[in-house]
Amino acid sequence: MSTTSMVHRDERTVEVENASYRWAYLLLSFGLLVLVAYRGFVCNESAWDMLGLVILGGVFNTAYQGFHGVLPRQWAIASLLTFVAAAVIAAVITWLR
Repeated sequence: MSTTSMVHRDERTVEVENASYRWAYLLLSFGLLVLVAYRGFVCNESAWDMLGLVILGGVFNTAYQGFHGVLPRQWAIASLLTFVAAAVIAAVITWLR
C-alpha cells in the first residue's frame, strides 16, 4: 500500500518565507528612514512618528530574538558602541546648532 501525501511546507519553504520577511522588513525600515530624512531636510518638518516606527520595529525584533536566546555575545558590545556613537553624533549636532 502506497500513500503519497503532498508536502506543503518543508524546510526550504520556511527558509524562503523568512528571507522574504527579512527583505520586506529592510525595505520598510529603510524606506521610512528615507522619508524621515526627506521630511526633515527638504520640508523642514518633524517626522518623529515615522522614526518611532523604525525604532519600535528594531526594539521589537531585538526583544523577540533576545527572548528566544538567538542573539550572539557580540551583540551587546555592538549595541552599546552604536548607542554611544549615536549619542556623540547627536551631541555634536546639538552643539553646532
